[in-house]
Order: sequence, then C-alpha cells, then structure tokens
Amino acid sequence: MNYSYPIEETWSKEEIADVVRFYERVESAYEVGVKAKSVLDAYERFKQIVPSKSEEKTYFRSFEKNSGYASFKVVQKARKVDENTQIKC
Repeated sequence: MNYSYPIEETWSKEEIADVVRFYERVESAYEVGVKAKSVLDAYERFKQIVPSKSEEKTYFRSFEKNSGYASFKVVQKARKVDENTQIKC
C-alpha cells in the first residue's frame, strides 16, 4: 500500500481507527474477500462519523483515487447478499 487514507485531523483516535477499519474492509473485498456483515458493520460506523452524503462521496472519491478501490461498489454488493456471504470485487 503506497497511499494514505482520507481522514480528518479533527476526528478522535477512535474515529480515525474506525474509518481506517472501513477502508481496510473495502481493500479486503478487492484483495481476498470479506464477509458482507463485516463491511456493513464498518460502513454503519463510518456513517456515524461521516453522516453527510456529500462528505461521504468526497471521502469515497478520494479513497478510490488514491487506492483504485471503489467503496460504494463494495457497500452496494454487501447490501445485496446475505450478511454471512463472502464478497469479492
């Protein structure tokens, strides 16, 4: 990994860790596969930290630009399957 995660310096350490955890789930969905529930749980926490849809889109675009991984695609795929299903993009 040769990129940085889009985060805010104003977030608490816990919030930063939770947002990074979400990005890691997205990476896992592309690299090895991940349980849909794991993605959805991490996304739910992400939304508590970033409740604005426009801000979410900004973070998702920045993460995709840096990593090549589309967060929205992963979340959409996780929503369409049973939570115990392993997803891979």
